Formats: sequence, C-alpha cells, structure tokens
Amino acid sequence: MSSIQVNGQPHPLESPLSVTALLETLGFAGKPVVIELDGEALLRDDYPDTLVQPGATLEIVTLAAGG
Repeated sequence: MSSIQVNGQPHPLESPLSVTALLETLGFAGKPVVIELDGEALLRDDYPDTLVQPGATLEIVTLAAGG
C-alpha cells in the first residue's frame, strides 16, 4: 500500500491528489493552514495545482488567532 507522511504519521495515498483535495480528506478544508511539501513551503494559490505523490512528506500547521 502506498502512503505519505503527514505531520510525521503515515497516511494512505494510492494515487496523486491535489493539495486541496488532500486537505478535504484530512478535514482541513476551509481552515487556515500552512503546508510544507517535501521540505518546500507552498503558497495557498498553488494548492489546487500541486499534486501530492505517494511517498511525499507533508507538514501541515493550522493557524489560530490568539491573544
């Protein structure tokens, strides 16, 4: 089974998915996040066109307002 690493944890991924689609499957759709894919930071505008391939490593950081 193919997989990716998301925040250090294995996650199954059989075929490439856009970052946007992956965020939806992970429950992050519409949430403010910062993503690093294989060591490279991604711009939010690039999420729909950037494919996550099996074997990739992602770090997803959620942003929260605070005070």
